[in-house]
Amino acid sequence: MQTNLSEDAKKLPRAQEAEDILRSCVHCGFCTATCPTYQLLGDELDGPRGRIYLMKSFFEGGEVTRETQAHLDRCLTCRNCETTCPSGVNYHALLDIGRAAIEDKVGRPFSEKLVRSALRKVIPNPQIFDPLMKTGQLFRPILPAALKQKIPARSIKAKPRPDNQQVRKMLILEGCVQPSLSPNTNAATARVLDKLGIQVITAKEAGCCGAVDYHLNAHEAGLVRARQNIDAWWPMIEAGAEAIIQTASGCGAFVKDYGHLLKDDPAYADKAEKISALNKDLVEILANEDLGTLRLNSDQKLAFHCPCTLQHALKLNGAVEGVLRQLGFTLTAVPDAHLCCGSAGTYSVTQPELSIQLRDNKLNALESGKPDMIVTANIGCQTHLNGAGRTEVRHWIEIVEEALN
Repeated sequence: MQTNLSEDAKKLPRAQEAEDILRSCVHCGFCTATCPTYQLLGDELDGPRGRIYLMKSFFEGGEVTRETQAHLDRCLTCRNCETTCPSGVNYHALLDIGRAAIEDKVGRPFSEKLVRSALRKVIPNPQIFDPLMKTGQLFRPILPAALKQKIPARSIKAKPRPDNQQVRKMLILEGCVQPSLSPNTNAATARVLDKLGIQVITAKEAGCCGAVDYHLNAHEAGLVRARQNIDAWWPMIEAGAEAIIQTASGCGAFVKDYGHLLKDDPAYADKAEKISALNKDLVEILANEDLGTLRLNSDQKLAFHCPCTLQHALKLNGAVEGVLRQLGFTLTAVPDAHLCCGSAGTYSVTQPELSIQLRDNKLNALESGKPDMIVTANIGCQTHLNGAGRTEVRHWIEIVEEALN
């Protein structure tokens, strides 16, 4: 679409990128049909096409208000629209640019600033998140329902990881909340990969991937975390680590973007590009190994929830299902599997009403085939879906590890 950026917009750090994305949109509206928030609200401005027009108006010098910001805030960044778009519009990048610039313009009420600041302080920092979660579990019976459903009822102890020395070595991102909420996920990964002759190693200095900060419009803080991770991983990459395994697809999607986000940083551009190339979701590792050596025994019927970051950002729709079927699991059909569960990073906190509607719709779809268990590939989705107290939701690799003979 024809676009003429204002003089102020041209001064933005990623102005040319925003203009290029806007010009790639042909206003066809295919994206609207698969947008979860448009389906719930029926408002053109709560769909990708409408949000693109709001941002275009802003970049061209038009007036923006808190209402403009609200329409952008309601976007899940699920990237379903990108999968649907015939023109390849890089919508999520435009949204990151637009949200941050509009927030600088219109600001936020103190209450919203406080919530967002708390999320950025707590979630990426295990030293804060873990004790808070344990305190929440202690007082969980008396907590309000909205808060109770975000806290697991019990603590889980991680199984021991193998200490075998293997020739093949792969890094793993431990994550910021996963070690507290689901510590067995990475332990199970290490145990399964050990049987395939792969040793999982960790860079202790690596921390949060940076997505929480970045998607709450603190772009530079997110990129600082990205650089810290690159520095932590680089010596092990030089020593021959084959890949950086992600067991949370949300983290994987953001690390995959390191190369793009740091392309103009002369000190990190080349390293970031290498990191993005080595970044692999766990299913990509298993799909390329000989799984015939894994002997499994399970008669569980599973429903797989494919996170948006796995199917729309990483383009791995169907990959986990293929591995699970190859290993002998029975999978149920899931209607509307392309739609978001409503977790979407911090969305379940910042947009609770929409998030719960999406969660309940997703659980209805997942439970329609009467599975014994629901499995997923992202800790945020796992925690969000489990908050409803319905069918148990776990990471798929844990079920694989438990079924090993």
